Amino acid sequence: MAHTQLIKINPINPEKPKIVRAANIIRNGGLVAFPTETVYGLGANALDPVAISQIYVAKGRPANNPLIIHIATIEDLKQISNSRSRKVLKLAKMFWPGPLTLVLPKSKVVPKIATGGLDTVAVRMPNHKIARSLIRSAGVPIAAPSANISGRPSSTRASHVIEDLWGRVDLIIDGGKSAIGLESTVLDMTSSDPILLRPGGLPIEKVANLIGNIRIHPSVKDPSYSSLKKFGSYKSPGMLYRHYSPKADLIVVEGPRSKVNSKIKEITSRAKTIEGKKVCIITRRRQHNFNADMIRFVGTDFKSFSKNLFDVFRSADKHNVDVIITEGIDSTDLGLAVMNRLKKAAKVIINT
Repeated sequence: MAHTQLIKINPINPEKPKIVRAANIIRNGGLVAFPTETVYGLGANALDPVAISQIYVAKGRPANNPLIIHIATIEDLKQISNSRSRKVLKLAKMFWPGPLTLVLPKSKVVPKIATGGLDTVAVRMPNHKIARSLIRSAGVPIAAPSANISGRPSSTRASHVIEDLWGRVDLIIDGGKSAIGLESTVLDMTSSDPILLRPGGLPIEKVANLIGNIRIHPSVKDPSYSSLKKFGSYKSPGMLYRHYSPKADLIVVEGPRSKVNSKIKEITSRAKTIEGKKVCIITRRRQHNFNADMIRFVGTDFKSFSKNLFDVFRSADKHNVDVIITEGIDSTDLGLAVMNRLKKAAKVIINT
């Protein structure tokens, strides 16, 4: 058991002594959970195999699930990857810092334990002052998956990190709630055509507008083992079948709104009255006529849904909910990322 410390850092104007304290832990082989604009990350020195191994232990993470390496400047990319692609540089200049991760050929300095044994490395530059200050102060790139127990909903608040990782890490930085609430978009740049491996906080339409055609990995819309086996190995985090899951059974209902409403009411009634289960309904409507133990409004737009989704999952778990029911949304813009997370986490997907 690690002796975990908790410190608050101002996300707008990070206090240098606190950043230095956290950076020293990273340099000395320790684990620091820190905020980014997407979700909280669990960081270790990306060039230290022993430190990286502790990430897998703390999270209970499968060894074949690669980590994302976080850098502070575009110049840092030269240390991590051998890629000199003009398209990569174009993406980096347009979308970094930001929620875009690029999968590239790795350099020799990156240990294979950080890449799931692959010769590729996933890299991004976070758009968060605490995160980038920490990387710069540590003087090394930071390997950081989401700061949660593997398979659970990602952490968007320090309190979520505390729930999952207290006693497993050296330091947790509280930098407030994550602005986006979903992980980064991951793009494989090692093929002739870029491949979307994981939709995330940067809508893929914006990326395609810059670089043209992007293939979509089948697991993005079909979260099954078979689609992964057809296409190859896990080059990105978030490609495992069961992921982002609350303890409650998640039911996703897709289809025309009127039919979806009727089906949600039907499922809720059966679960509550016949099965005696506690039900939470996730809705995008302020005005509704649902009747459940918990009803959580996540906002009318995709951005609000993405920001609040994992928060709702964890809140439902705290209230010992048995079943969470949510409507599906259009798979455009951030909706693609939201639906990817819902389908990865779902026990049942119903098409009305």
